[in-house]
Amino acid sequence: MSDRRSDPAALRFLIGHDLRITRERAGFKQSEAAKVLGCNQPKINYLETGKTQQKPDETTALLRAYGADVEHVDRIASLAGQADRTTWWAPFSDVLPDWFRTFIGLEGLACGQFVYRSKVFPGQLQTERYATALLEAGLQIALMDVPQVVRSRMARQRLTDGEHPLRMVAVLEEAVLDRLVGGPEVMVEQLRHLLDLVRLDNVEVRIMPTRVAVHDGINDEFMLLDFDSAQSIGYLEFAAGALYVQDQEQVRLYKMMADRIRAAALPASESADLIAARIANLQ
Repeated sequence: MSDRRSDPAALRFLIGHDLRITRERAGFKQSEAAKVLGCNQPKINYLETGKTQQKPDETTALLRAYGADVEHVDRIASLAGQADRTTWWAPFSDVLPDWFRTFIGLEGLACGQFVYRSKVFPGQLQTERYATALLEAGLQIALMDVPQVVRSRMARQRLTDGEHPLRMVAVLEEAVLDRLVGGPEVMVEQLRHLLDLVRLDNVEVRIMPTRVAVHDGINDEFMLLDFDSAQSIGYLEFAAGALYVQDQEQVRLYKMMADRIRAAALPASESADLIAARIANLQ
């Protein structure tokens, strides 16, 4: 994970999440964990919420006390020992809301992503002109900030990274292909870009045909992020914030939903044919 995009805050988030989940599974209270380190209970809370930098020796002592296996202990201690001092998205910090910065940091550390979208293409798949048209028509971003936000969105994209590309599975409702964001010209460019991406070994895009009336994603868009050295998390976004699903039982439920949604959608080859047909219709 150290070879991916550095973000100390996102690392603290992942390590803290692991410390809390492991403690709860072991039946420890925060006050009992504090005795392991010889500190007060608030420090344990800060370590688990990522407000305080977790040191390798502290994470090792806590996880051993919780009965974690050696591989688990070594993996989290290694994360805690990564001395990343810079945040890759720092040049864009003035246009990114606080709640979204955590997601960007986590996405940069992830090795895999599943996303279900029913309205528009997810950020990793967007072209610059599509993203611009999308943002200019909304209320969430000031018009003067749109170019900088678009640049940050393009910088986020890791599907074509040479050494550590993001593995992505996306299931998109058929309606996404028909929403002419930016007009026919912009949409043709976007659809062609999508066809280029699906030729990559690390990208799978499936279209959910409108004829599938009911499926597991019908009520909510969602995303799953997978990591080499930390537990997966779910992510649900709304207009003014986001919800992180960290309970592993709930994450497993979302993973089951992702598998069922993927199975209900068109196969990747048929999805590519459908995208190509939309391009032909727009030309």
